[in-house]
Amino acid sequence: MSLEKMFRLDGKTALVTGCKRGIGKAIAEGLAEAGADIIGVSATLEPSGSAVEKAVTEIGSKFTGYAADFSDRKALYSFIDTVKKNHPRIDILINNAGTILRKPAAEHPDEWWDKVIETNLSAQFVLSREIGKDMVARGAGKIVFTASLLTFQGGITVPGYAASKGGIGQLTKALANEWAGKGVNVNAIAPGYIATDNTEALRNDPVRSEQILARIPAGRWGDPEDFKGPAVFLASEAAAYVHGEVLVVDGGWMGR
Repeated sequence: MSLEKMFRLDGKTALVTGCKRGIGKAIAEGLAEAGADIIGVSATLEPSGSAVEKAVTEIGSKFTGYAADFSDRKALYSFIDTVKKNHPRIDILINNAGTILRKPAAEHPDEWWDKVIETNLSAQFVLSREIGKDMVARGAGKIVFTASLLTFQGGITVPGYAASKGGIGQLTKALANEWAGKGVNVNAIAPGYIATDNTEALRNDPVRSEQILARIPAGRWGDPEDFKGPAVFLASEAAAYVHGEVLVVDGGWMGR
């Protein structure tokens, strides 16, 4: 297979969660540019006419959108039933949906902890299990989680988020250990500090923003576009022998 063909996703269908904006939207666009058709889901995704749908269809790929709140287990299972019925074959699963709630640990309420863990970790496992079992049966598939720098570090005032992303790192490895020999690649991408809704509070804090930028060797906040290439790589045959990897995309932060 030529190098160019290794990175192509023609004829593949990718399910991208958390696709409405930010990193998820950019990944959906990148996979579409590589030839994949896209199934997108976000908690508040418009049934038609969304920005991500317009971007994907302008590229020339098909887009089907769904709305589902991953903090609600019943809503998640309802979505899974619908998407599997409507799309019998999903070749690529991008587990990008997530949320973050900021409050010091001593003041962090149960309901915040439960919502973040459910959305960022439990829902990711359930979805991966239900889509992944079909991939295992076929002997082929790609699953890519969105991890975080807090897969490796503790962060400040985000205990639920840090715990959930630490769990994503271990879940990536656990599933890879079981499914690598069955034709399914399971990996993760760990974004650094990226200019998205999740980091708006940090970027608006002049002290924290300056501290963060001072530590990033690349000297800038990341952009969602920076994730097109890594996602296409891990979703393609170019990464056929990559299993259980957490690929850090952080402008050099973890190297400091």
